Amino acid sequence: MTIRTILVDDEPLATQGLRLRLEAHDDVEVVATAANGREAIRAIKTYKPDLVFLDIQMPGFDGFSVIQGLMELEPPLFVFVTAYTEHALRAFEAQAIDYLEKPVLEDRLAATMERVRLRLSEKRGAEEVERLKEALAEHAPQAAEELADAQSDAPASSRFERMINIRDQGQIFRVDVDTIERIDAAGDYMCIQTGENTLILRETMKDLEKRLDPRRFQRVHRSTIVNLDQVRQVKPHTNGECFLVLDSGAQVKVSRSYRDVVARFVH
Repeated sequence: MTIRTILVDDEPLATQGLRLRLEAHDDVEVVATAANGREAIRAIKTYKPDLVFLDIQMPGFDGFSVIQGLMELEPPLFVFVTAYTEHALRAFEAQAIDYLEKPVLEDRLAATMERVRLRLSEKRGAEEVERLKEALAEHAPQAAEELADAQSDAPASSRFERMINIRDQGQIFRVDVDTIERIDAAGDYMCIQTGENTLILRETMKDLEKRLDPRRFQRVHRSTIVNLDQVRQVKPHTNGECFLVLDSGAQVKVSRSYRDVVARFVH
């Protein structure tokens, strides 16, 4: 899999240095470079790359303006590269896949490229499924209908978040959803429990539920979502309620309204 890449920076030495570091990655092909935001938008529309390394502070259009100028297109993956760490939060809010500080370190770049490869693999896998659906719809409509029915019963995990960016106490934490034990609601804030740590996310429970795979994350109370993979015991309680005992030892009450969740553990 070749990763078609564009480098955008108004400093030629920075572009040259990043290009040299990317030569260590055999699957990366630099198809174009740009020295400012307007050139970047033209190059992205022309070459339709998989990945763009994008400087933030440039004359005229800055990196964020580039992304805004591409809203009508299916965007590539963006990695922000800058010497100014104060832009980190806006970078993640702009859905950048990563944020690199200048000078870019080889090991840090390698970690970013692994994240890029994973995201592209998921994206291309989803595109293959869509092409299969189109072919089936044309040549075998009955099979296409059966596939659609099956997918409606089992949503694809690639549609859901694997990492969640959380701003807490002036810092940005990238949380692997596998490590989330439970989520407790407090108004428009979510308390993300990862066993040892608690992080605060400003988001409604309804919106957060849409980002998480429902086969693993289920609401067990009006204000609590639990990672079912971390449940090790079910303890019956009165009035049809029960408690789930999690791997950390924490106990979470399941209200009667959500007792169907418990049925997943009864075989």
